[in-house]
Amino acid sequence: MMLSLAAAAPAVAQDVPSAGVAASVEVTNDEVRRGLSWSGGRAAVAGALRGSLGAVDASVRAVTLRDSPRHPGAEAVVDLTAGTGWDFGAIRLDASATAHLFAGTRERMDYVELGATAGYGYGPVYATLGVAVAPSQEAIGGSNVHLRADANAGIPGTPFTLLAGLGHSSGGVADPLRAQRLRPGGSYLDWRLGVEHRRDRLTFGIDYLGSDVAPEDATGRFADAAHAGDRLVGRAQLSF
Repeated sequence: MMLSLAAAAPAVAQDVPSAGVAASVEVTNDEVRRGLSWSGGRAAVAGALRGSLGAVDASVRAVTLRDSPRHPGAEAVVDLTAGTGWDFGAIRLDASATAHLFAGTRERMDYVELGATAGYGYGPVYATLGVAVAPSQEAIGGSNVHLRADANAGIPGTPFTLLAGLGHSSGGVADPLRAQRLRPGGSYLDWRLGVEHRRDRLTFGIDYLGSDVAPEDATGRFADAAHAGDRLVGRAQLSF
């Protein structure tokens, strides 16, 4: 998931065109990010709003976490994102900032990330390279850097799209216990293989998600090692 920064929305001048807004609702059997379950292996419901104003894109996404072990008792997370992008021929560059705000936690767990991606499309294939950087923050026990490569390819003549991704998380450690929240066991790899079916406003998908986190190496009250292994995740989304 890419990035956002909590900020007050600026006033809109009269000569600025009105923003386009889109919304979606999604259900999944597990909220998994970067190979780690955020909902403790439980089903989750998400709602999202996305809009643009000139060159600036913004979104808000709220997800139920249901007493998440990884985020001490969090019942939900709200991701606030703002960003912009540039096109250079077939290459698309994007920069963004994200604030992850947690509700119902037993202690303050909010943190911020900055990110950048480069995307390139050729025929039915679209590939991206990206980096997400969380500067050193108490809530995550240091800093966090996530490098990622993703690709998707539509199957010609069908409503199906194939998905694949590979990521690597690393960073600095100031508090070894809290650092296990985003990097249980230290630096690790995560992966994704999936397929989506889109028809009108409905999208159905199934993904094989996992990581090379070894449960015996992930210890502590933030690690949630039981929910860092391989799994199948199904999802359904309705867009408005």
